[in-house]
Amino acid sequence: MAYENEISKRKTFAIISHPDAGKTTLTEKFLLFGGQIQTAGAVKSNKITKTAASDFMEIEKQRGISVATSVMTFPYKGKWVNILDTPGHKDFAEDTYRTLTAVDSVILVIDCVKGVEEQTERLMEVCRMRKTPVIVFINKMDRDGKDPYELLEEVEEKLNIKVHPMSWPINGGRDFKGVYLLADQSLNLFESSKTKKADDVIAIQGLDDERLDKMLNERDSAKLREDAELVDGVYGALNKQDYLDADVAPVFFGSALNNFGVQELLDTFVELAPNPLARPTNARDVAPEEAKFTGFVFKIHANLDPRHRDRIAFLRVCSGRFERGKPYSHTRLEKNFKFANPYLFLADSKEVMDNAYPGDVVGLYDTGNFKIGDTLTEGEKLQFKGIPSFSPEIFKELINLDPMKSKQLEKGIQQLTDEGLASLFIQEPGSRKFVGTVGELQFEVLQYRLEHEYGAKCRFEPRAIHKACWMSGPAADLADFMKYRSNNIAYDKDQNPVFLAETAFILRMAQEKYESIVFHTTSEFKVEG
Repeated sequence: MAYENEISKRKTFAIISHPDAGKTTLTEKFLLFGGQIQTAGAVKSNKITKTAASDFMEIEKQRGISVATSVMTFPYKGKWVNILDTPGHKDFAEDTYRTLTAVDSVILVIDCVKGVEEQTERLMEVCRMRKTPVIVFINKMDRDGKDPYELLEEVEEKLNIKVHPMSWPINGGRDFKGVYLLADQSLNLFESSKTKKADDVIAIQGLDDERLDKMLNERDSAKLREDAELVDGVYGALNKQDYLDADVAPVFFGSALNNFGVQELLDTFVELAPNPLARPTNARDVAPEEAKFTGFVFKIHANLDPRHRDRIAFLRVCSGRFERGKPYSHTRLEKNFKFANPYLFLADSKEVMDNAYPGDVVGLYDTGNFKIGDTLTEGEKLQFKGIPSFSPEIFKELINLDPMKSKQLEKGIQQLTDEGLASLFIQEPGSRKFVGTVGELQFEVLQYRLEHEYGAKCRFEPRAIHKACWMSGPAADLADFMKYRSNNIAYDKDQNPVFLAETAFILRMAQEKYESIVFHTTSEFKVEG
């Protein structure tokens, strides 16, 4: 029973949003309410006043954006909350997509001024595809933005999901006074506070409470009564199963920066959000209640601590109990590994843990044995599915600017591409290195980290490459094609040959001439092959 009790406590979720919607600020307020930090940082206009606790990489602090998924754990009201704060920038969408494989639910943050944006729609498509339960937090209600009814309609229309308001804002912009909780008919008015929890919460029971008119003016209280009656009449009570089935998204309004509506969101989340769910593998579905441990690596990060050249693999526990110092089977390498110092995380601070349960995210020190998607078990041969990998869209050649630092550059680019930040293709002779990414910003991050973490200076020169194609087919035909196109053949990190097609026309000609060869245009082939 103790094991089942531990599983029932776990809530593992990701916070996702378009850039600048307030996702990292909301993450910090959760940590504030969870007692993990006493003062939250403020993220404003892409300038850090006090660096956000969940943005630990130096370039994130300078740019004021999140470019890597942060993992944080904290206790709250008898639950053990694992929160994954994801990058909002579209160039780092791949990291966010992978993170969504490791969570059981999602909180989606929307800016009330801008409404539903393009990146929000893409992220929601992934959630819909995985049937991941979603709670929506409409942020920045203290700014002049769209009407709440208009926002609800926009969410339903653009994100293709029914909504169910759980709170309702009292005015908006400069007149924003707080939120009314529709479920328990209580009104919470907060003092504006950017750095600490609200100590004085004023709760009024029901809209008929005569104190309502004293707390609000007559116009505001009349409008709130009218809005609440209309919303209640349209939406009624929330069916929890509809939320768990990802058919309905509960919606909260508030201002993360000023602590309006955040505690209501967190309280409802720990009550409603699913406990750890079953995960599909190539052999069967693995249920969290199973006695034997299983887990998979969904993220790798080098140099989490700049003072130590460490490399951390982030592992999602799927079943059983992960124990410190116990040997586990690495199913791809078919070798056993022990972990003397597995960690739980609060942004960049780490705490050694002895046991972890389904839903928990564990940090494992890695010397180069792990790749994204790797599975650990107690001996059973299986591989967890659904860890997405994307074909690059932009290709550049890595040019070394300091031959004396060649070893550092080699180590740095290998480790950083292991993280999934970019794809690396090596062409012989000469060991030419081509790097493929989803967006331009990734090259900037790579260049910055190579110089500041590895002491290796480089530049990236654009190359005319249309697609990187993995190939499968008869061995003789593959050998013939690779000889015929030797100038366009490179090898990925797993030593798989890759055809770097310069144009769509060249790729089409290759497909027509070598009909027996299948040209795989996504790197998913590496996972399956």
